[in-house]
Amino acid sequence: GFLGGVLAAKHGVMRILFLGALLTVATNLLYLLLAGAGHNIPLLYLVISADNLSAGLASAAFIAFLSGLTNTSFTAVQYAIFSSLMSLFPKIIGGYSGSMVDSIGYPNFFLFAAILGIPVLGLIWLANRWLLAGQKANT
Repeated sequence: GFLGGVLAAKHGVMRILFLGALLTVATNLLYLLLAGAGHNIPLLYLVISADNLSAGLASAAFIAFLSGLTNTSFTAVQYAIFSSLMSLFPKIIGGYSGSMVDSIGYPNFFLFAAILGIPVLGLIWLANRWLLAGQKANT
């Protein structure tokens, strides 16, 4: 999280949000590799480290993004709503992940998770364009 905050301050929230999402897709592909690699402890360490790094970057940038969307008069309430919505989808889907793995296996599960990240990258790109257009309109 700390690294994500530092990088977001230096390079911009949307760039780091995109980077975090891209790294998350990549870590899902690393989990796919791990699922086929068998007993490989060094690869396990690498995958978990990469996953933690990408999650920290993405979470810090997403929190900064959400914070920028709030109205200063209602920051606490809006942030509470936004952060609750942020965690809603993973909580709902996470409960079914075991059944999905049983049905399709770990390799296909991680491939599916990586594919789900591709539309997220597109949404971040669109959100960035929308924000840039709004900034140009306000100047």
